[in-house]
Amino acid sequence: MTKNRPLQVPDLRNKICECIDKGNYFHSKHALDRQKLRKIDLEDALYVLKNGKHEEAKTLFDEEFQSWKYAIRGATLDGDDIRIIIAFDDFGMLLITVMHVFNKRKL
Repeated sequence: MTKNRPLQVPDLRNKICECIDKGNYFHSKHALDRQKLRKIDLEDALYVLKNGKHEEAKTLFDEEFQSWKYAIRGATLDGDDIRIIIAFDDFGMLLITVMHVFNKRKL
């Protein structure tokens, strides 16, 4: 029997900002490792989450965890182009990974 997919978050920006403002965000070990390796600090990641754009083409449904993974892309305060993959659960927002984006596609 196939489970019905949950709906995507209807107002993604507000949900992200609400989780950040309330401190209801968490890092996966993978995200912490990648932030350190890629020299992307938490301040930059949170800035992009609040001010970046939802990359709908990179957003996907994770069958294993039965949740949506959202891709948010934007420029840090220093102008670095980064993408952050997040998901939501009953506790808040999970940062799954962060990465630099090196292509020159417009946001």
